Amino acid sequence: MMIDRRTFGLGLALGLIPAEAARVLAADNHAGAGHGGTRGAHDMGMVPPEWKGDEQIVFLGYDGMTALDLIGPQYMLANLWGATVKIVAKTREPLRTDTGVMIVPDQVFAEVPADLDVICVPGSVSGALQAMESEETLSFLADRGSRARYVTSVCTGTLLLGQAGLVDGYRVTSHWLMRDLMTEFGAIPVDERVVRDRNRITGGGVTAGIDFGLAMLAEMREPAYAQAVQLLAEYAPAPPFNAGTPATAPAEATEMMTAMFAGFPDRVRAMAAKRIR
Repeated sequence: MMIDRRTFGLGLALGLIPAEAARVLAADNHAGAGHGGTRGAHDMGMVPPEWKGDEQIVFLGYDGMTALDLIGPQYMLANLWGATVKIVAKTREPLRTDTGVMIVPDQVFAEVPADLDVICVPGSVSGALQAMESEETLSFLADRGSRARYVTSVCTGTLLLGQAGLVDGYRVTSHWLMRDLMTEFGAIPVDERVVRDRNRITGGGVTAGIDFGLAMLAEMREPAYAQAVQLLAEYAPAPPFNAGTPATAPAEATEMMTAMFAGFPDRVRAMAAKRIR
């Protein structure tokens, strides 16, 4: 097989490519890339067969979504050997995220396979509310979510799952500001970084999407695989402040953030009253 940069990096991380072979393979691939050489072949027979799959994974894209909600878990799942990972939306028009980063969808809803292995919904604030008002988006989520092997979300993406009628009776997590609102959708809010209830797997606010992504790798392959990708990503959190949850943040920071989104809960409750049941 031909080795691209990501496969090469993952192979190194997983210990699939011995150091000397990696040096030769890298040189051979470089020669084949643009200097008339022959690309190197790599024997992947040493890889456990269960480490390669053919999963169909989609991330829902919409204007205003939180960029890191998408990119964190997308990075992890893009390293799922053999899987096809797509970003899907109503149209192929570029989507502006909360930070201004533009993302171009791979597929429109009609092109998405009927039966998915994973459907994942990133969160947002105003963007999520707008998406919750889109009948086309909700119909897509309800349809694909009704058959998907795993129905998942990060941060306030759970609000969209709730609006599509996909979390009734399920334990879920979400961003701490909105987590308790999940009762409006018939769900059971849980104060944890990643929560699994049957085939519903949800991540907490923003950065929890990285933990969620690793949990999905372990779920769909095995812990050793997830640990290797974590090493590849050098994911070893050591934040300069211990203010990532209301339990550890200074009271004034929590009060400021809560006040900033004071009107949001009422808007969510109004939307929940119209949810798919």
